[in-house]
Amino acid sequence: MKNSAEPKDLAGLLAALEPTADLAHRHLWLIYLLNWVRGKRDSVPAAVGRVQLFVEAVAARPDIQVRLRAWWATLVDQVDITTLLADFGFAPRTALVSEIAERLRTKLLPGSPETIDASELFMLALPSAFDAQWLAALDEATLNRLVMLLAQDNADERAGGATRWHRALLDAITYCAGQILSTGFAPELRLRMSESARDAQPFHALIRDVESLRVEVLHALRTPDRLNETAQRLRERLESCRAAAATVYTHFEDNGISVGLVFRLRQLRERILRVRVLLDCLLSAQPAVTAAQLMAQLVMVGQERRSLRALLASNSSLLAAKVAERSAETGEHYITRTSAEYRSMLRKAAGGGALMAFTTLIKFGLYALALSAFWGGFMAGINYAVSFVLIQLLHFTVATKQPAMTAPAMAAKLKELGTGDAIESFVDEITHLVRSQVAAVLGNVLVVFPAVLGLAALIALATGHPAISEKQAEHVFESLHLLGPSLFFAAFTGVLLFASSIIAGWTENWFVLHRMDSALHYNPRITGLLGAERAARWARFLRENLSGFAANISLGFMLGLVPAFAAFFGLGLDVRHVTLSTGQMAAASATLGLQVLQMPAFWWAMASLPFLGALNVSVSFYLAFSLALRAQNVSGVDRARIYAAIRARLRTAPLSFFVPERQRPVPTPAQG
Repeated sequence: MKNSAEPKDLAGLLAALEPTADLAHRHLWLIYLLNWVRGKRDSVPAAVGRVQLFVEAVAARPDIQVRLRAWWATLVDQVDITTLLADFGFAPRTALVSEIAERLRTKLLPGSPETIDASELFMLALPSAFDAQWLAALDEATLNRLVMLLAQDNADERAGGATRWHRALLDAITYCAGQILSTGFAPELRLRMSESARDAQPFHALIRDVESLRVEVLHALRTPDRLNETAQRLRERLESCRAAAATVYTHFEDNGISVGLVFRLRQLRERILRVRVLLDCLLSAQPAVTAAQLMAQLVMVGQERRSLRALLASNSSLLAAKVAERSAETGEHYITRTSAEYRSMLRKAAGGGALMAFTTLIKFGLYALALSAFWGGFMAGINYAVSFVLIQLLHFTVATKQPAMTAPAMAAKLKELGTGDAIESFVDEITHLVRSQVAAVLGNVLVVFPAVLGLAALIALATGHPAISEKQAEHVFESLHLLGPSLFFAAFTGVLLFASSIIAGWTENWFVLHRMDSALHYNPRITGLLGAERAARWARFLRENLSGFAANISLGFMLGLVPAFAAFFGLGLDVRHVTLSTGQMAAASATLGLQVLQMPAFWWAMASLPFLGALNVSVSFYLAFSLALRAQNVSGVDRARIYAAIRARLRTAPLSFFVPERQRPVPTPAQG
């Protein structure tokens, strides 16, 4: 090409074709040609028509044919297509972090056509999903004519048993098989396979089967029967490798999930699928058609190769499932179904409210220390975390922590929907859940308010001064005003509540994955330090309570530190936790006395409390429920029927969402 300006028509493209140009300009000509083929990307038939027009124009010009064949020969000599066939779409180091970095580099940094990497050139030449559509739409006649225009008369090569394309496919299959073998032999995966999969040793003979295929394809005197038999043996070997790798997922069921291992397993599975596709191309009776279909498939691989969202979604789905599953196990304990369980929830929530009264007043005490923003938030986080952990250890409850745990339990039941009875049963669970939340919120709020009032009165009697100043009291009412930003802050607090449940599930998964309970139980150094019985008790205690500790501690520090960090960045975010806000209202009321009842600010703040509780609960539940639905792969659920059933229940039995139905005694045979 004499200059780098892009030709806009076919005549300009043909005139710009220079097989002796430097590497970058030869590749630029290919990019320009495909840009012309795509056009405005609005019509697949139009793109196919432009390919046919190009073929006809070259066929009518012998001089252009010579230049095109020389250009093509130079391209295939200098650019190794096996990197595209074998490695395109796969992470080079089979690690999730390195793949994220590579995708970021691809998205942020421009590519250069001055490359001998076929994968880089492919992404520059065919960057659009539209390319997959027109490639797949090319007919066999057009493809065969294009192949004849590009290829030299290689009769000697064909007589030798295989074309250059066949050898490239064989090399790509060999490279893929080597990667499959190294991943299958990695100890992290091998030791997690089932015993029967390890005994079968499917990976051991994989390379031998690939080499047998190579011999059959390259052998000049091969027979179709022997070739098909060898190819079928390789397919069966690949299926055995895939089945062996799949047994690792069963290990995850009981022993926790590692995102890194999931990523390696997905890479292994995709490489096995790639070998199958390459094998089909190798044996196809229509090589031009299958080659075009392979290129179309690789275009879509390239689209996904650029996507960070697709990478994170596909490789975190199993972790999300495990987190949701562990939260579902915990969430079952927060759903009350009987009157006795309802009363028990009220008692636990009352205990939590009483402890939160102390938390509220300690928070005001920390304000008096006039600490810097960070250390004030840090000390507030310690205050919250210690309180939440005490509530957990005393088997009390805080209402707002429940939704993120109960949502996965509800989502798990969606998988059982199928009949009208199942939907009614699910609506029953919804009423139980809402009722449990109402009981927990009421237990917290109705106890924390009088408890703070009583403690504030005792402080005033003991010190002669109110627990908080009048200025602080007025600020409390102002910050909780219904028409202020409190509702937004309450919704944001729901996000933090959900985040704490994710941290809890992740922590428990990490604990189980690394077998920390077994290490604490049996490690000689630990048992020597604590004694065997005490080590066993600690291991059991942590296994049962670690998730709760992680949720409570992370939530405490998020409630304390997030406002401080938000203020540093000028975001103006704050938190509004309904139980803590109610306690602050009580402390402010104790300072101002009965005159508070005549203050409009008091009633505006009081009116915001139900909304704070509703937003804390609903936002946390919605996020957790959405995650659980994705993790459980729930699809095809008739949501309209569920919504209709909920509306019907609200019409016929609205009180069932707030108080348990009175259970009728079952008559004895004598009474009957």
